[in-house]
Amino acid sequence: MARNLNRSRRWILIGGCAAVAGGFAIREHRLIPPDYSGRQLSVQDAHRQAVAGDVLLLDIRTPKEWQSTGVGEGAQSLDMRRDDFIPALTQFVKGDKGAAIALICARGVRSARLSNRLTEAGFTNIIDVPEGMLGSAAGPGWVRTGLPVRDYDRSAV
Repeated sequence: MARNLNRSRRWILIGGCAAVAGGFAIREHRLIPPDYSGRQLSVQDAHRQAVAGDVLLLDIRTPKEWQSTGVGEGAQSLDMRRDDFIPALTQFVKGDKGAAIALICARGVRSARLSNRLTEAGFTNIIDVPEGMLGSAAGPGWVRTGLPVRDYDRSAV
């Protein structure tokens, strides 16, 4: 009886450890951006080029995130989860798939993934901003750098 109880405890412990390890693996996969071999910009350069009109800077986060931190000065907000994201983006750039488009998200994970997807979809000048709005391994991010933000205007999306 005691032997069976020890085996049960051992299997429960092994199962619990496996669940924890699996959870960490999923978390890390979601937080580590995929490789993007295209151009990248720091948040300072993205801001400067967006304000100068040299690049279309797209904040691809969600409305809830825009409300939380604001939208970077010079950026356009376009939720990447929209069903019509690519047609909306194509409209932003007036059909020019070679236009310079920089993508920013919270921490650089979604922007890297979307940069890859848009490149595969035929956009030829996609630029990733890997620091994101909140910072990442690439740098402190837009907010902590102190770059200007504007309040999110729900009617502008």
